[in-house]
Amino acid sequence: MSLRHRHPQPPAAGAPGRDDEPFNIIPLHNLLTDHPSLRFPEVRAAVAAMRAVGDLRRPPFGQWQQNMDLLDWLALFFGFQRDNVRNQREHLVLHLANAQMRLTPPPDNIDTLDAGVLRRFRKKLLKNYGAWCSYLGKKSNIWISDNRRGGAGDDLRRELLYVSLYLLIWGEAANLRFMPECICYIFHNMANELNRILEDYIDENTGQPVMPSISGENAFLNMVVKPIYETVKREVDRSRNGTAPHSAWRNYDDINEYFWSRRCFEKLKWPLDVGSNFFVTAGGGGKHVGKTGFVEQRSFWNLLRSFDRLWVMLILFLQAAIIVAWEERKFPWQALEDRTVQVRVLTIFFTWSGLRFVQSLLDVGMQYRLVSRETIGLGVRMVLKCVVAAAWIVVFGVFYARIWTQRNQDRRWSPAANDRVVNFLEVVVVFLIPELLAVALFVLPWIRNFVEKTNWKIFYMLSWWFQSRSFVGRGLREGLVDNVKYSVFWVVVLATKFCFSYFLQVKPMIAPSKAVLDLKNVS
Repeated sequence: MSLRHRHPQPPAAGAPGRDDEPFNIIPLHNLLTDHPSLRFPEVRAAVAAMRAVGDLRRPPFGQWQQNMDLLDWLALFFGFQRDNVRNQREHLVLHLANAQMRLTPPPDNIDTLDAGVLRRFRKKLLKNYGAWCSYLGKKSNIWISDNRRGGAGDDLRRELLYVSLYLLIWGEAANLRFMPECICYIFHNMANELNRILEDYIDENTGQPVMPSISGENAFLNMVVKPIYETVKREVDRSRNGTAPHSAWRNYDDINEYFWSRRCFEKLKWPLDVGSNFFVTAGGGGKHVGKTGFVEQRSFWNLLRSFDRLWVMLILFLQAAIIVAWEERKFPWQALEDRTVQVRVLTIFFTWSGLRFVQSLLDVGMQYRLVSRETIGLGVRMVLKCVVAAAWIVVFGVFYARIWTQRNQDRRWSPAANDRVVNFLEVVVVFLIPELLAVALFVLPWIRNFVEKTNWKIFYMLSWWFQSRSFVGRGLREGLVDNVKYSVFWVVVLATKFCFSYFLQVKPMIAPSKAVLDLKNVS
């Protein structure tokens, strides 16, 4: 017979729990049971810390018993299920006991939960919550300073309450675990209510001690998890088993991205406003929140939009190669000694600005379904990009025309005409500033990582023009050595490809092309 199934010894008088209550790994319902796990002082220390309810205000719901702990206290206030409480109690005890067992050297008092163990576990468990608060500019509802040392009793208990609350939310969230920032939103509001209870706030409406917005039996499941889960389920129904367009329904990522903006606080509120357009109604009608970060349009144009840099590079090279090869010199740099050829090569910036305009139109065509009242900024950016790209075509046209006007007037490349060329190049530098900035950030990846990970509004304003703000995937750029290796590889590959294309594909076609163009009166 295994130790787990061995008949326990009769408990002493007043022993907590029932002997026949089922358990997973540790029989926490009866600490007097002869079980191997209960012989470890770290396990007993974790359990003792969780039972230190002390002078906390007792929940008005349910009957408080002497053997209850902090998780029972949270469950009675916020309406968590009993089995969820039992699972997360064991979950937390195992985490804390294992962490304390690994301490080197061991603490002086092994029968007491080490405050440093709990603090490190809390910081690790709630790291994403802290990053989410910083990203949205919200003050964290963890009312404990990370700079404190030691561990007063109240601080230890408060840290246990935060950790326990998060685990209880996570344990009962079911499929909502696929939306970590949604969990952060729920925890943020419930932690705020927990703080108000711990600080003995008085409800202004009733004059009584403040109570959570959701409470009662299975309140968390029915009032928080169920509405969001039903929205997820109805979105899946809208997908028609994946045959519906990607823009017509939201998956887990799309719903989770809704919590990357402060609008979730304005629209959803707390307790959850089931009348918000975030929730999908049973009939599926009415306006609801659509995609907020990215939408995939099933179109061939995605090929051009996704690989726009490749197309731009190939088209600009082909244009420049034809202009240079048209002079039929042995090497391209010989043709570029002529100022006329140099000025003609500058027409690639017309093409570049035109391709930018096409790219901005593709962005509108592929991502217009993202624009709504919640994402009006995306629509503004799309329109402005189209306007700016079209303006650059006009600007290049004006400055390039001035070059040839002066050249034809002087009938040679006079100093005045050369000054017009310099003016055109100054405009080109302004046009290339975003590209030069991108190259600088590529060469110095730590700067880009710092800009992406730092939640300063000035950086957000500067990066708003180029890309949408994203909570995940920030600060993942490779190091300088890796970037250099990557760049050298592609420089060699592209140099080889362009040399081959110029000398063996473009240049041999110039003479036949001229001969065909010189043909007259061909029937």
